[in-house]
Amino acid sequence: MATMTYREAVRDAMSEAMRRDDDVFIMGEDIAEMGGSMGVTQGMLDEFGPERVRNTPISGMRPIVEIMYQDFMTLAMEQLVQQAAKHRYMSGGQIKVPVTLRTQGGAGWSPGAQHAQQVEAWFVHVPGIKVVFASTPEDARGLLWSSIYDDNPVVFFEHRTLYNIKGDVPDEIDGIELGKARIHREGEDVTVVATGRLVHEALKAAQEAESEGISVEVVDPRTLLPLDEDAIVGSVRKTTRCVVAHEAVVRMGFGAEIAAVVQHGAFDFLDAPVERVGAKFAPVPFAPVMEQYVIPHAEDVLDAVRRTVGKE
Repeated sequence: MATMTYREAVRDAMSEAMRRDDDVFIMGEDIAEMGGSMGVTQGMLDEFGPERVRNTPISGMRPIVEIMYQDFMTLAMEQLVQQAAKHRYMSGGQIKVPVTLRTQGGAGWSPGAQHAQQVEAWFVHVPGIKVVFASTPEDARGLLWSSIYDDNPVVFFEHRTLYNIKGDVPDEIDGIELGKARIHREGEDVTVVATGRLVHEALKAAQEAESEGISVEVVDPRTLLPLDEDAIVGSVRKTTRCVVAHEAVVRMGFGAEIAAVVQHGAFDFLDAPVERVGAKFAPVPFAPVMEQYVIPHAEDVLDAVRRTVGKE
């Protein structure tokens, strides 16, 4: 096993795919000489050259496109939602659209309201697109590898504050199947289904809850579409309680879909209403103290866990 940061894991998956397969290339704003807005593609131009690390329009093969901030996805919505998502279906499978669109964002470093949104729920609503949101270096590398070789458009979300976290990854890159959740921590009393940065906040909350006598299971869907409903429902049937946590605003966030899945699949097992944790319904403020007030943290997850067991 090797130890690498989340940023390194993403770069390693792309670089190894490009070493093995000449049909893989990357493109996006400032990804060549600058190495990407967050340094994820740093050094790749030197290794692979401007033909495969480029700032030009997409044209065939298996491109990896970087959108500098997920907020900027609005500028590519027509091409992605109306075109890429539809072509394989409308052609009866004759046309493949193997494009991987990487994008990052999230709050926690005061980038302001136009650079800090979490918009993953927009894309889960569109048939024909797969949506991935990795929370660890191992998952980032394995899921990105599988995304590159999927014949459908994949939107791969990354969180800015996770780039420097470290974790063990296998010596050899092995793809992680899209649509398979990961249980980061097993528990008996409450299931917390969390995505992205909130996976780590949920693990902190679970540790604190343990000191209060509450056993928390933490489940990371990893891919939002396809979604591993069996793993989520199975966990809730075991614990009989559920908290959903993400950084996006609560209203119409992806947590609403998780809550609906749990209500439908585990209704007779639930001992408390499903709790939802997310950002307050406001643009993310620039001022650090206000930003921290708006976005959710481990304490918010812990409070929701306490409510489900009647300790608040």
